[in-house]
Amino acid sequence: MDTIFALSTAEGKSGVAIIRISGTNAVSAVEKLCGAAPDHRKTSLRVLKGRDGSRIDEALILRFEEGASFTGEKVIEIQCHGSNAVVSRLLDELAAVDGFRLAEPGEFTRRALENGRLDIAQVEGLSDLIDAETDAQRLQANRVLSGELGQKVQVWRKNLIKAAALLEATIDFADEEVPEDVRPEVKGLIDFVLSDLDMEIEGVAAAERVRSGFEVAIIGAPNVGKSTLFNRLAKREAAITSEHAGTTRDVIEVRMDLDGLPVTMLDTAGLRKTTDPVEAIGVDRATSRAKRADLRVVLLMPHEVSPIELDEDDIVLAAKSDLRKNVDRGISGLTGAGITDLIRDITKTLKKRAAIAGIATHSRHRNAMQKGQESLFAAKAAIEISGFSTELAAEDLRSAIRSLDSLVGRIDVENLLDEIFSNFCIGK
Repeated sequence: MDTIFALSTAEGKSGVAIIRISGTNAVSAVEKLCGAAPDHRKTSLRVLKGRDGSRIDEALILRFEEGASFTGEKVIEIQCHGSNAVVSRLLDELAAVDGFRLAEPGEFTRRALENGRLDIAQVEGLSDLIDAETDAQRLQANRVLSGELGQKVQVWRKNLIKAAALLEATIDFADEEVPEDVRPEVKGLIDFVLSDLDMEIEGVAAAERVRSGFEVAIIGAPNVGKSTLFNRLAKREAAITSEHAGTTRDVIEVRMDLDGLPVTMLDTAGLRKTTDPVEAIGVDRATSRAKRADLRVVLLMPHEVSPIELDEDDIVLAAKSDLRKNVDRGISGLTGAGITDLIRDITKTLKKRAAIAGIATHSRHRNAMQKGQESLFAAKAAIEISGFSTELAAEDLRSAIRSLDSLVGRIDVENLLDEIFSNFCIGK
């Protein structure tokens, strides 16, 4: 394979930049730049020189041997000054070496997968960690990156292989008297895996929301203070406010971090019947988006009712509490009254939902587990009927194992790999 290299830190001027080199000739290339590479897992300060002998920079060189690096190959990391000129010159020098080329997006991580340093789920966890904006996202991504999902799949696989082996033993010795009925033990192994799968599948939706962000929609009739409240929560003039009803025509979004949870607040158009065709489009969009949101904050004036059907956890508040006396659960975006309580209630509700998140975090994981679950139900049904077909039950178990193996990439998933790695930056 070619030896690859890339800038692994962000482009632009910085104090330090890291250039990563991975491949068979990584060490020989850096020796051309500085004369000698440090020992394995050692760092040395070296003067880097170009092909013409001119000094490029003084940098720290870190060396990893094959089998002990991120990619599993020989790796050199050059920690140089983050000058655009220095980085550009070093990349030019590396590009001039025979057999060297600039890495493609995600290629370092792809080599780590191909060399058994990571499984596919860990690759997804690494991608999520790079994209993490809040502490909850960081914690969740680290759980996947640490290999927890792969460890769980290994336990499921071990139990299902044992169940399949028990069934297949009855096939192998079909002409002989089998000393005991294996069905109770097989059913017990299947039930154990099904129970685990139920919990993980249930937690995927919450895990996806932690990864991508919860949505909270502020809804109500026109001119009840939705945009004023939205701006107060956003701590900036994100939405236009006016005493004229119908000012907000589209859904406006602001990303927030609520105690580590990623939350997108939505300011929506006032919900009412209107003959204005443009406002009507805004009302339709607001209604649709509010229904899809994870949580709704409803602002109501006296004698008003919610314009849409609400869920149990949705928050209903008395709008414009600064203009009203003796209101329960009032809110005022103008004065800030009730803001602290609202943020606390939103955070509490969303944290409760996030608490059920498992270690399976993508819809791909859910689909693979559901497919495996279907095969296990089929296998269980097969062994519960009188005169059951051992061959069919064993094949259902093997099908379940293949589905669960796809979670961590033990089967051919080339198209999936292309999709995953397309989201990585070049230096990773």
